Amino acid sequence: GIVHKARQDQMPDDDTPDDLLEGYLNTMKVEGRSQKTIERYEYEIGRLMKYLNISTRKITVYHLRDYLAHEKERGICDNTLRGLRDIYSSYFNWLQRESLIDRNPVVNLGQIKVPKKKKELYSEVDLEKLKMHCKTKRDLAIVLFLYATCCRISEVVELNRDQISFESRKLVVHGKGDKERKVYFDEVTAEALKQYLDERTDNCEALFMNKRKKRFQANGIRVMLRKLAVSADVNHVHPHKFRRTKATVMSRHGMPIQDVKEILGHEKIDTTMQYVQMNDTDIENSYRRYS
Repeated sequence: GIVHKARQDQMPDDDTPDDLLEGYLNTMKVEGRSQKTIERYEYEIGRLMKYLNISTRKITVYHLRDYLAHEKERGICDNTLRGLRDIYSSYFNWLQRESLIDRNPVVNLGQIKVPKKKKELYSEVDLEKLKMHCKTKRDLAIVLFLYATCCRISEVVELNRDQISFESRKLVVHGKGDKERKVYFDEVTAEALKQYLDERTDNCEALFMNKRKKRFQANGIRVMLRKLAVSADVNHVHPHKFRRTKATVMSRHGMPIQDVKEILGHEKIDTTMQYVQMNDTDIENSYRRYS
């Protein structure tokens, strides 16, 4: 684009973007944002600054449009572009609040529309097939635990055996931004966990262990689930789908959306609303009940 051509002939000013970005990243650390989130923001904003090659204070909406158009030409999907816009909006908002720039260039950058697609959920049959085709007690315990607790995979792999209370059937996990919350599980999941832990003779403190008797990592669990999907003949099996499915089931059974939000560990109820999928029958039944 015209802006891209112009930036190639321009060298950065003394107020280098890295200095401003470092201040923003430090603010995120102080606010308790997760390391994963901080690294993503640093990477994406860094890519933008490298492409533009100008002072942060001189960036306009035209530069941002040029960069996002360039990304779209590379084949980046609209959903990812919307995520980038959100990152830039957060960064430039902070710069403006800190009086480091006069105007946020993202203000005039229109929202990126993304077609709404319903995320797939596991059916009751899918869940039964997955349970039936688990080849080990460990795999069955993982499948049941993911569904019962609504935990993120990153939360599950950090758990230790001594965190499990079979008496109360609840435990504390550390979610995004290291925020603590309580999650719960049922008797069936408790029994599966007991059977799995009872057969172990190792000294590994991790709740779930791999074949090398080390803590089972997220990628290892994803690979296990992909293999299970093939043997059980269930499409698109991944950890987050258990979380989304359970949230929808709880909501359809009448759990208030505020309670679903707390179990999922969401900051905003809008995020929870995106998880819960209500069908026409649910909506009609709710109308009949409350009208």
